Amino acid sequence: MGDILIGTASWTDSSLVESGWYPDDATTPAQRLGYYASRFPVVEVDATYYHPPSERTAQLWVERTPDDFTFNIKAFSLFTHHPTRPSALPVELRARANETANKRGNLYLRDADPTLVDDMWDRFLSALRPLRRSGKLGAVLLQFPQWFPIGEENRRHILDCRDRCAPVRVCVEFRNSTWMNEENREETLRFLVDHDLPYVCVDMPQGHASSVPPVAAVTSDLAVVRFHGRSRHWESGDKRARFGYRYSDAELREWVPRLRHLAAEADSTHVLMNNCLRDYAQRNAARLTELLGEAG
Repeated sequence: MGDILIGTASWTDSSLVESGWYPDDATTPAQRLGYYASRFPVVEVDATYYHPPSERTAQLWVERTPDDFTFNIKAFSLFTHHPTRPSALPVELRARANETANKRGNLYLRDADPTLVDDMWDRFLSALRPLRRSGKLGAVLLQFPQWFPIGEENRRHILDCRDRCAPVRVCVEFRNSTWMNEENREETLRFLVDHDLPYVCVDMPQGHASSVPPVAAVTSDLAVVRFHGRSRHWESGDKRARFGYRYSDAELREWVPRLRHLAAEADSTHVLMNNCLRDYAQRNAARLTELLGEAG
């Protein structure tokens, strides 16, 4: 039976700070990360999706957490075909990014100068060196958007991302139903197995173009599960309404046998609560840990 590490997809969200989950004396970033790391063994850094990390920040994360703590890092938006504001890039690269941004001011990977993309990958990965050196880097999360359907070109792009990150591990999350519908599910999982790519299992609202079913599958020695909530407002455009969902005990119990199945086949299973409104994720992560303990 492999390890199961349970945590959340944020420790800095403003609504979490306002919720009262942190003690009154945890008023600085260092104190909050230290407190979080005393409760959970893993965290997913989502801020790196919006802005590339800095090596100095990564070094501070290392210094503020226990030796056995794990960070998963969400890939920068440009790498996974998401719209990216040129202002999110380092100052010296913004002029080049603006040259190929669309009328709305967004830069997409398909339009970006390849040398700019190479530069951004180099900077992104070099910033993670403190985490690698300390053994605290888990995996880079490649979350692909709903306009990224199954197909040969997109499979090649996933492999390109894997090769760029090597020897850093990546894990793959889909937000387009074609990858995991009944017709293509076996093909998708076989592709991931053949290329040693961890599949990111999801719990999320169903019935949307971005919906992926809650399949618990192991495709590598690492398994990853992300809980996005089951909000009725998934497509509202309001982040708080989209992720503002607190799981019931019954809903969490649905995943206990699935997580045990993943842990039986993978060396390590990372479980991240991404229902990041107030302290919902932290409360659910703690409760899921209890339920797994009760199940032995």
